[in-house]
Amino acid sequence: MSTAFLTSWKVRIGLGILAFFCLLAVFGPWLVGTLLGLDPRENDTSVIAQPPGAAHLLGTNQFGQDVLAQVVAGARGSMYVGLLGAVVGTAMAILIGVPAGYYGGKVDAGLNFLTNLFLVLPVLPLILIVAGYLEGTGITTIALIIGFFGWSGGARTLRAQALSIANRDFVRAMRMLGERGRRLVFAEVLPHLTGLIASMFLHAMIGAVMAEAGLAFLGISDSSAISWGTMIQSAQQQSAVLRGLWWWFVPPGLCIALIGTACALVNFGVDEIANPKLRVARPVSVRRAKRLARTGGGA
Repeated sequence: MSTAFLTSWKVRIGLGILAFFCLLAVFGPWLVGTLLGLDPRENDTSVIAQPPGAAHLLGTNQFGQDVLAQVVAGARGSMYVGLLGAVVGTAMAILIGVPAGYYGGKVDAGLNFLTNLFLVLPVLPLILIVAGYLEGTGITTIALIIGFFGWSGGARTLRAQALSIANRDFVRAMRMLGERGRRLVFAEVLPHLTGLIASMFLHAMIGAVMAEAGLAFLGISDSSAISWGTMIQSAQQQSAVLRGLWWWFVPPGLCIALIGTACALVNFGVDEIANPKLRVARPVSVRRAKRLARTGGGA
């Protein structure tokens, strides 16, 4: 499983796009500041609302700020929120869903009640209320809020899978031999859930990126931070659509769409490897099978 998923072109392309944005988040500020000599916060009144050109590859916004520098700088903020929110949400789903399915009984009853409680909670309004109450805090708080309210669906799925694995023969046999439950959970149950957890992490990641963009669009975010969401929100406030300043909001929106596409491609690739029924036969294999069938029929 560690290398088999790399045989899928969907996984390779998806991971390549995600790796590009991760590198952009890490080295982007250095690339813009040192190599290009741009400052994403610098206001140049002589080049207000300039379309893309040689001096500014992606144009400038209403405040004379370079859009390319802001897109690169925003990659760090958006990717940070996406990764931290996904880590928090996935970790909570594992810590609550897997023990609930494996141990059963009172542990399952208590953890399942907590999961059901978060499932029926109106998550989006709660995120808006909490994030609005904590307005002015950094993007770390926004990521923690998104992760804290976004684990219940994954926990329910992991609980069902852990329950199925816990009742398999090899787990029962090891339990009868006196193996400790904690070791069984981490060494026997969790490895069988790797593909599902990876898919869950990617889904949580794009969810966190889009949630941050949505909160920023609604004005519930740290206004001093630069992210793709704050760029879109700033463009909306300055009526960029009505004024035809498409180069202000299209690049950050396109980046969010690319990350969503990358996560979806990796998910599809992992699903096809985990479930052979989803695999699509290559045209070469189909032609070879038909040729062999005709040859066999003739014989």
